[in-house]
Amino acid sequence: MSTSPKADSSALVEKLERESRNATRAMLAEFWYYFSQNRGAVIGLAVFLVLVVTAVFAPLIAPHAPDMQYRDSFLVPPVWQEGGKWDFLLGTDPVGRDMLSRLIYGAQYSLFIGCVVVFVALTGGVIIGLIAGYMRGAVDTFIMRIMDIILAFPSLLLALVVVALLGPGLMNAMFAIAIVLQPHFVRLTRAAVLAERSRDYVVAARVAGAGHFRLMFKTILPNCLAPLIVQATLSFSNAILDAAALGFLGVGAQPPTPEWGTMLAEAREFILRAWWVVTFPGLAILITVLAINLVGDGLRDALDPKLKRS
Repeated sequence: MSTSPKADSSALVEKLERESRNATRAMLAEFWYYFSQNRGAVIGLAVFLVLVVTAVFAPLIAPHAPDMQYRDSFLVPPVWQEGGKWDFLLGTDPVGRDMLSRLIYGAQYSLFIGCVVVFVALTGGVIIGLIAGYMRGAVDTFIMRIMDIILAFPSLLLALVVVALLGPGLMNAMFAIAIVLQPHFVRLTRAAVLAERSRDYVVAARVAGAGHFRLMFKTILPNCLAPLIVQATLSFSNAILDAAALGFLGVGAQPPTPEWGTMLAEAREFILRAWWVVTFPGLAILITVLAINLVGDGLRDALDPKLKRS
């Protein structure tokens, strides 16, 4: 008994969808296999997930409001030290605010800074890099010379100059850091486009009549994502570190914002009297940046075929 063309078409579509799902699952399984071979990356991912959960549920986890001042509890030491209180597990700062609560809310600012900076730098860098690598010629030369000028300055110094022009504040600091990080995405995207633009599938798409926009964003860009994902992960940690540095210098997040760099700046004069007001924000920055860098290292192993271990 023969089947109708409509039934045959539906069966073919279902078969293609099933094969697509199976291919996706196989790719994810392969990615996780190579990623999990790096124990440091797995640990870093676990720490980062804890950071995300802490940031999302900060109002539920934090025992106190981050800006609540307790006038009778200035510089209370951690609970395990003599004079500590169970109400303040990690002690209090010079104006009587709970250190643990401010560290927990500081995770929100760290993730917010990292996400905004990476999004701005990645978006601008990918577009500029695509244009430079695809157009070549004078356009490529002009763009890359500007990127070289930006890279010629130390990143923190250039960020300070931009913040000095725009004024102190968290948003201006994030914009300055995004400008500093953007050349890395531009150069990486350009290099990937130069490697892909002469491949057979790009030539075939061009011969088939695909326009410049489709060639750049639909044909070439998806095959350049692996190195960009790794660079975005590493830039995430750089953004957190640079924002903490700007906050420490007084041009980033402004008090009483519970940003870790700002907390360090507020407590530096008490470093000899109350070690905890400096140590805990510093450890938070160290652990966060280290965890994200470990994840980036694992992503590079999993996404780069040349680095995959047999």
